[in-house]
Amino acid sequence: MTEQAKPQVPALEGWFTMDSDKPHLLGSQCTSCGTYYFPQQKNFCKNPSCDGEEFNEVPLSRTGKLWSFTNASYKPPAPFIADDPFVPYTIAAVELDKEKMVVLGQAVTGVDVSDLKAGMEMELVLETLFEDDESEKLTWKWKPVSV
Repeated sequence: MTEQAKPQVPALEGWFTMDSDKPHLLGSQCTSCGTYYFPQQKNFCKNPSCDGEEFNEVPLSRTGKLWSFTNASYKPPAPFIADDPFVPYTIAAVELDKEKMVVLGQAVTGVDVSDLKAGMEMELVLETLFEDDESEKLTWKWKPVSV
């Protein structure tokens, strides 16, 4: 008997699309001044030149330039679910192409800080964060375009 695949669900509901080929982070844009936010802003615009209070949900750029990066060599506290034993991972800060804002996230599994260089092109992908009895929890991660 073959084991049936678990359903794939977002680890954080409403933060990204579940399009496996071209996922997008879901941000918001102030209807008054056009400032972008991630995660979504819903109460008031943080732009000091704007008093806007209305926002549209928008898909953010899938690509950008690597702004900075580091490794996480410590086990983060809950609610983060880490492998046991803990395996260090790479964190990437990517400046989105259109929005020109920096979004922090993990790099895909197998990408080490030695594989990265500031300014390189990165793209958003989905990868499994963890599994439980019911489903496979996916999250967004950054992948070098050349990998």
